[in-house]
Amino acid sequence: MLKKIIFLKYGELSTKKDNRNFFLKILNNNIKKALNDVTINYDYGRMFIIPKEDELPLIINKLKNIFGIHEIVPAYLLDNKDLEIIKETVLDLLKGKKFQTFKVEVKRSDKNYPINSMDLRKDFGAYILKNINNLKVDVNNPSLTINIEIRVKEVLIYFDGIKGLGGYPVSSLGKGLLMLSGGIDSPVAGYLAIKRGIKLEAIYFESPPHTSEAALDKVKKLAKKLALYNNDIKLHIINFTEIQEEIYKNIPHEYLITIMRRMMYRISAILASRENAKVIVNGESIGQVASQTLTSMKVINEVVSIPVIRPVACFDKLEIIEIAKKIDTYDVSILPYEDCCTIFVPDHPVINPLKEKCLEYEKLINYEDMIYNAIKNKKTITITHNIEEEFQDLL
Repeated sequence: MLKKIIFLKYGELSTKKDNRNFFLKILNNNIKKALNDVTINYDYGRMFIIPKEDELPLIINKLKNIFGIHEIVPAYLLDNKDLEIIKETVLDLLKGKKFQTFKVEVKRSDKNYPINSMDLRKDFGAYILKNINNLKVDVNNPSLTINIEIRVKEVLIYFDGIKGLGGYPVSSLGKGLLMLSGGIDSPVAGYLAIKRGIKLEAIYFESPPHTSEAALDKVKKLAKKLALYNNDIKLHIINFTEIQEEIYKNIPHEYLITIMRRMMYRISAILASRENAKVIVNGESIGQVASQTLTSMKVINEVVSIPVIRPVACFDKLEIIEIAKKIDTYDVSILPYEDCCTIFVPDHPVINPLKEKCLEYEKLINYEDMIYNAIKNKKTITITHNIEEEFQDLL
């Protein structure tokens, strides 16, 4: 009997040695959450999924969006180890495949099998050449590799794999809070943080009536894109209007952005602590705007003690845009709705702010009470991504 299965290669997780089982358990749980009602077996080398026949394409589509998987390999399990039956099965599976060159790889896990791997490889290669016309063996650059594994109880046959996302399973390295704006950079930073095993929540600063409902809807759409990789995402919405207006009225305009970012950092740090997030994540890229010079970043960062991770800090804009297009956030990010980081940008923001000046100017506003009220009145929603609906739209 021939059975369709999927097996997964771990890639980077294979280097974890003593901690590998910890990561594999989390990966197993993440896959179970995404797939529902499938049989999963795993060992230190690979993970095996037994899918229902009609769900195979959907399962592969879901697996493509799960971090911790290096390669997704559709395969076949044959419960008969008779050599002639294996040959006939391989030949049958090759029907309909278009290829001019090939090579055969044989792995013999069952060391009691009477023929060694090298002789099996030659035998299978000769059999295929005899039964399919106009083929050549190419061991260096074949258009098709035929993999046959002789296992203790069955035979595993597979061809090409599908590249996975790699990285670490989501939540294996703890939780982070993403400062999510409506721009291009912060969703990319979030994606890269998720790839390193960080389970994200997000914080968004709105400033009605200066920012619109359309701007908030844009951020919700970006959060939904990230939820595809993050399982789901909690979005904390902070009303920043009072703080922003007080800054605008009382602070010298060249320091508006610096002071505003310091307030955002303070709020994010308090919320991160309450949500048990170990780090703040944002989309700052060195030198891209006035608040992202090294001096500005240092002065802004000084108001918090929690670590701040900037995954795109050393990327240029074109590199960030390339990733944004890959993860399908770019078209949403360029929608023309301003966020509160852009509505009050001064003509000449300071690029080398002084900490002493910031402390002096912050005494002009009662920011502690405003921060307390902003956090007290935050709104939180949980956003999910339903890939089943998206998949059905493609059919």
